Amino acid sequence: MKIRYFAWLRERIGKAEETITLPQGVATAAQLISWLSATDEGYAYAFEEPDTIRIALDQEHAEADAALADISEVAFFPPMTGG
Repeated sequence: MKIRYFAWLRERIGKAEETITLPQGVATAAQLISWLSATDEGYAYAFEEPDTIRIALDQEHAEADAALADISEVAFFPPMTGG
């Protein structure tokens, strides 16, 4: 599964994207955030307020409880403002 990070998430994690094998027991986007946060302090810092993170699964907006089965790409990005 490809994971992409945008804006300050990319800066805090230190990479724009990576490819992972989804760990056993990680079935939702929220669980993926929790798992990533436990792996490294950069991820923990990036996802310290998980409710503010926006998620796209295969380039479609999704909620944190969305299932990751059959998903090939997850993108995480911070809230956006417009003007």
